[in-house]
Amino acid sequence: MPLRIVQSKQNSRLKQLRRALAQPLHEAGDDGRVLVGIEGPNLVGEALRAGIRIACVFVAAGAEKLLDLIPLEPHTEMLLLPKSLLDSVLTTEAPQAIAALVEAPDWSWDDLLDCSKGKAALIVVLAGLQDPGNMGTILRSAEAFGASGAVSLPGTVSAWNPKAVRASAGSVFRLPLLAVGADECFQQLRAAKVRILTAATQGADPVQSARLAEAVAFLIGNEGNGVAREIAAQANGAITIPCPGPVESLNAGVAASVLLYEASRQRGGLR
Repeated sequence: MPLRIVQSKQNSRLKQLRRALAQPLHEAGDDGRVLVGIEGPNLVGEALRAGIRIACVFVAAGAEKLLDLIPLEPHTEMLLLPKSLLDSVLTTEAPQAIAALVEAPDWSWDDLLDCSKGKAALIVVLAGLQDPGNMGTILRSAEAFGASGAVSLPGTVSAWNPKAVRASAGSVFRLPLLAVGADECFQQLRAAKVRILTAATQGADPVQSARLAEAVAFLIGNEGNGVAREIAAQANGAITIPCPGPVESLNAGVAASVLLYEASRQRGGLR
């Protein structure tokens, strides 16, 4: 499909991109599929490599050569617009010259709990996490250390927040992720015999002594307040990361990454 020139901020596709970036998972295409906004050639390329369908690509005038680096399908809708117009929609401080509307992956519990490959489930449950940078970091670490997927409980920042998408470096396209209520989450985990462990700073067992080679889910809470009491009560136990230095706790993204690393180590994923 040839580039179509857009000059007005009232263009319907441009409005969709603006809404998708401002309110992730609230925008839908004509077919009812949820659309999310992404920014930059690297993320557009990662989405394509993950098999994500691209609904529309936006490129700033003068940057058309960027399209030569991205293997778009011939029928993909592509809009060419003044850079100032594209910049007015994007969220980064130094906006890149290309963006896209893409279909969010549609995952299920089977994707998170499927152990057909002989690996025990390894899941991160995010309960009240607020910082999108932490969200993206955790998704990236989860994929890096072989997690089965992640679950986002109410009150948690969207994984499709533009900053979270960038911090995930493309993992958000590939790692199975569900946004569900707490009741459904814990019912599904218990039915699948997944042991639930909450991250804590005190009154908990050191992570290296936990049995992480079996099916396990890590509960990661709010950056300031940790895991809420009613959510932590659903856990089978609590674990902590021993820190010899004079700090009270670790950043949520760092803590989750360390737990995932230890689980991967115990499972023989690190040689």
